[in-house]
Amino acid sequence: MAETFTRRLGRSGIEVSALGMGCWAIGGQWTFNGGPGGWGQVDDAESLRALRRARELGVTFFDTAANYGAGHSERLVGEAFRGHRDEVVIATKFGYAVDENTKQVWPYDGAEDDSDVAARLRADLTASLRRLGTDYVDVYLLHVWGLRTERALAAREVLDELVAQGKVRTYGWSTDRADAVRAFATSPACSVVEQGLSVLDDGPEMLALCDELDLASVNRSPLGMGLLTGKFAPGSTFAADDVRHAAQWHPGFADGRPTAEWLARLAAIREVLTSGGRTVAQGALAWIWARSPQTVPIPGFRTVQQVEENCGAFAAGPLTERQLAEINTILERTPVAG
Repeated sequence: MAETFTRRLGRSGIEVSALGMGCWAIGGQWTFNGGPGGWGQVDDAESLRALRRARELGVTFFDTAANYGAGHSERLVGEAFRGHRDEVVIATKFGYAVDENTKQVWPYDGAEDDSDVAARLRADLTASLRRLGTDYVDVYLLHVWGLRTERALAAREVLDELVAQGKVRTYGWSTDRADAVRAFATSPACSVVEQGLSVLDDGPEMLALCDELDLASVNRSPLGMGLLTGKFAPGSTFAADDVRHAAQWHPGFADGRPTAEWLARLAAIREVLTSGGRTVAQGALAWIWARSPQTVPIPGFRTVQQVEENCGAFAAGPLTERQLAEINTILERTPVAG
């Protein structure tokens, strides 16, 4: 096993490998509001091999969600680590209605009073625990990016109760809204933010808040949903059942293709990222580690090979301060504190 290093999930004190694995893509095909929510067809046997290979290589942190595959990703994570539950830290998320039979996911509708929030949250956790095959979840994350702060605070009251009951160890919010996180994180049991972060999509305001409040910054899309692997060209396209086909919300995609701007910016910093024998993807992960000691990137995967490449980033470790500065200069980006 390659030498790894660890990081702490903020004020929770929970220690995890500095690299986690994001389990969105292994959920397979599902729909969100009628559109593609997954990354296309997957091989469950390969997914299980990849999950177990990640643990063999020193990864202890695995991030999934109820909606990934309409519960399928959670089931795979549970199966992969049956008999090894105490060796891994599992994060999962709540906030959407899930139909496991039809593979459909959609936002909740109907009443939004506090009792409704509480009942739905408890039911969501019960369902996730069943799929994961465990009686507790290490990190439970609110998954609705734009939820009104008042609704989030109502959910937080229930989350505090679940922590007290031992069903949840710590919790947080998957959002890029620093003002909302500041209001949400006043409870000591809240210790995690899941934010979008990559070398081409920095998040200085949230990183500064994480430093200030001692929150872990768990980083979704650290490889730009695959664009920062260096394996795509301007003419690359994605299948209709691949969420990237319709990911207009991601700055690296437009009309189902990688944007020329992102590909050009990546090409400009490629030499820095591949220093020390790194691949482009490994360099992108190394940038995140260097960006802030609070960060824990969670790249996605669908194969053992992808897991092994991502874990190979451990060998060279973070980029240096000089390399961070060089990337800022190339990208004509003003240096910012983490």
